[in-house]
Amino acid sequence: MQDNTILEVAVLDVKTGQTESFEAAFAEAQQIISQMNGYISHELQYCLEKPHRYILLVRWQTLEDHTVGFRQSAEYQQWKQLLHHFYEPFPEVEHYQRVY
Repeated sequence: MQDNTILEVAVLDVKTGQTESFEAAFAEAQQIISQMNGYISHELQYCLEKPHRYILLVRWQTLEDHTVGFRQSAEYQQWKQLLHHFYEPFPEVEHYQRVY
């Protein structure tokens, strides 16, 4: 059985000295994303080699649930306000679909 869900992958480089504040803001922001239509699950992990780097993995039912449903919502504006000022440079977001 093929899994057609979408995995959003974002590498987040947080500005020096702001990791604690970022994690606190993310604790609030994750409540926003987890309520969105098509959301399945998410993980935020930090990098052992680069303490200012995180990876965000979000599983969505469809690509459009993320790119349209979330990104074009009022909730996304709240997400941006909470998190986007922490990033340097701004993260590239990619989407993946399971092969095996």
